[in-house]
Amino acid sequence: MKRSFAAAPVCMVILVLLAACSSNPKVSRVDADTRTDLSGYWNNTDVTIVCDSLIASFLKSPRVAEFIARKGELPIILVGSFRNESDEHIDTAIITTIMEQAIFDSGKALPVAGGVSRGELRTERAEQQSYASEDTAAALANELGADFLLTGTVRTIVDQAGKTTTRTYYVSAELSDIESTARLWMGQNNEIKKVIVRPSTKL
Repeated sequence: MKRSFAAAPVCMVILVLLAACSSNPKVSRVDADTRTDLSGYWNNTDVTIVCDSLIASFLKSPRVAEFIARKGELPIILVGSFRNESDEHIDTAIITTIMEQAIFDSGKALPVAGGVSRGELRTERAEQQSYASEDTAAALANELGADFLLTGTVRTIVDQAGKTTTRTYYVSAELSDIESTARLWMGQNNEIKKVIVRPSTKL
């Protein structure tokens, strides 16, 4: 009997350790291009599909091609904000970054810095006037003026019945002439539609 009592604390410690080990998450590394959809909400696969589609449409636009031919040089584009008007949290800064990268890689337009990056550039340029040598300081008032501003919105339509929910994402983008405010191009992607069926709750 004494032995069984003495062994009881040891068994309890082992059980606690086993329980702690079993509660650790299981992590698997997958290729970055692997499509995953765990929650049914907006994810990295969705942002890639949407951005690829919109940029492809923009670059094939006859009006964009006409502008390039008329001007004789690449249009300068400032990628502005993409507003999140959906019912969930979406980091639209990722959309902006991917759009800028796609425009740059296309070689058909030249993106310029905006937002926080532009502010940092202007601060650095201003400080150079006081702290850098005259022959190396960046010149003032020598920025490239953008021809167009690219902006957009993300919206969702949610339909639900019982444990089944349908989520449809509408991502729109507009390219506007900064001087005249005329729209040069408008595009929309509504390819992302998800049907989520929640499991029944077991009591």
